[in-house]
Amino acid sequence: MSQDLQQIRRNIFDELTKIVDPEIGVSIMELELVDKVDIQNGQVSVDLHLTSPFCPAVFGFKIAQDVRDNIYKLPGIEGVKVNVSNHFMADAINKQVNESKPPSKPQ
Repeated sequence: MSQDLQQIRRNIFDELTKIVDPEIGVSIMELELVDKVDIQNGQVSVDLHLTSPFCPAVFGFKIAQDVRDNIYKLPGIEGVKVNVSNHFMADAINKQVNESKPPSKPQ
């Protein structure tokens, strides 16, 4: 793995650690909700699950949107796709989050 890719990966995991489940106030990394992170040519794909298949949808949307927005703002990232699985609203969450306008990059 190149030095740049290692740094990007470190930055991504730092951002993921900052995201907390709004219902219980614990980091999604500490809760082990992130299943997979794939990085290729500035494109990042994050697979995650929520604390339960029926966790309140509003929290699922918030977590998924935070994952996408926080990673998207990092240098070297051109696109982010979030894939929530094992939740009754997974398809709606994925569609809304992945089709939303990306945040503006810091200058």
